[in-house]
Amino acid sequence: MKDFDAIIVGTGQAGPPLAGRLTAAGMSVAIIERKHVGGTCVNTGCMPTKALVASAYAAHLTRRASDFGIELEGVPTVDMPKVMARSHQVTLNARKNNRDWLQSMEKCRLIEGHARFESRHVIRVGEELLRAPRIFLNVGGGAAIPDFPGVDQVPYLTNSSIVLLERVPRHLVIVGGSYIGLEFAQMYRRFGAEVTVIEKGERLIGREDHDVSDAIREILEAEGIQVRIGAECIRLEPHPDGVAVGVDCSEGAPTIIGSDVLMATGRRPNTDDLGLDTAGVEVDDHGYIKIGDDLATTAEGIWALGDCNGKGAFTHTAYNDFEIVAANLLDGEDRRVSDRILGYALYIDPPLGRVGMTEAQALKAGKKVLVGRRPMSRVGRAIEKGETQGFMKIVADADTRQILGAAILGTGGDEAIHGVLDIMNAGATVDALRWAVPIHPTVSELWPTVISEMSPP
Repeated sequence: MKDFDAIIVGTGQAGPPLAGRLTAAGMSVAIIERKHVGGTCVNTGCMPTKALVASAYAAHLTRRASDFGIELEGVPTVDMPKVMARSHQVTLNARKNNRDWLQSMEKCRLIEGHARFESRHVIRVGEELLRAPRIFLNVGGGAAIPDFPGVDQVPYLTNSSIVLLERVPRHLVIVGGSYIGLEFAQMYRRFGAEVTVIEKGERLIGREDHDVSDAIREILEAEGIQVRIGAECIRLEPHPDGVAVGVDCSEGAPTIIGSDVLMATGRRPNTDDLGLDTAGVEVDDHGYIKIGDDLATTAEGIWALGDCNGKGAFTHTAYNDFEIVAANLLDGEDRRVSDRILGYALYIDPPLGRVGMTEAQALKAGKKVLVGRRPMSRVGRAIEKGETQGFMKIVADADTRQILGAAILGTGGDEAIHGVLDIMNAGATVDALRWAVPIHPTVSELWPTVISEMSPP
């Protein structure tokens, strides 16, 4: 039995910085990783996918070169092994940096293997037993595969395996029309694949407002991506040309034949093989670890951070979980998950930057709202770049003038949304943006105009 002041299970975005804070405070820390250091973001999420998105954008821009007065000789081609090698190198570099960082920390020991609770404060990794009064679970999540008929009879890709694929599929069928699926849809269309997106719901990315969802569908279809919604009875079976995916939509062919299938049907927490019941750690019906507003689990001395707690499926929310725990344990603060204003992005091109409530959520909550909207075709920066798809939108409380939420579907939207996010975190009203003097030419310079034109929906 080896004793530590703290044990961290998982080296995702919350784990290494927490190890850094704890060791800096003089604690001994064991941090356990069963696969690759860096977690989802580094290995199968943000870093490899956004590197691929960058290559796909380069291919798209090359095809558009003449629009900008640039003439290229010959037909541009995609060298997929080189594209993938570049993406993989980004991952390898980040993985090494994380490993080097952990191994450079005094009083921190990196242990590789599968962690499982032996008791509330004892964890087994292989033949080794570790004990600590404080245990932090940062175990992340993986692809959720629904029990569709025939799913066990066909080969399929997930977000983890497709980022290693060194070829362009002839026809990529993506089951799931939400954030992960749509990023890969546009990416592989730009690499040269035929792409069909199959969504069970009535529209793409159903959590967004209808106008956002409809605009995204228009953007994807304009690039030749086929979208099938209302696929109530999805089923899969082997086919001589790959995989047959049954959709049973009200319009179009009842079956789509793809060379490859990507299952992008959501995520599940990696909590089923940790022995959580042995430690008294409770989970909900979906396997997410139950936590309080301070990220403490139902077992004293155990916290859950990141994707496994169901309070945010993003790298930045996992990092914020670390900040909350560290501030409360080491700095005497009283920070809460419920204080977090959620922002996120969808990395299609143009990207969607989002923060706070949607218009539909605000109305459902009984808010009296004002809405401002401006198409990107009337934004100078978008016109100058030749990227005028999408729009920007802001929702405010009509009585208090507090910003409730905003969306920027347009060039630079993933960056420009931070101006709204910062104002919301500062607790300022929408007029703080209205009175600002933004830089020209930028996307953000349109907020004063959009706000001045707000009206009831």
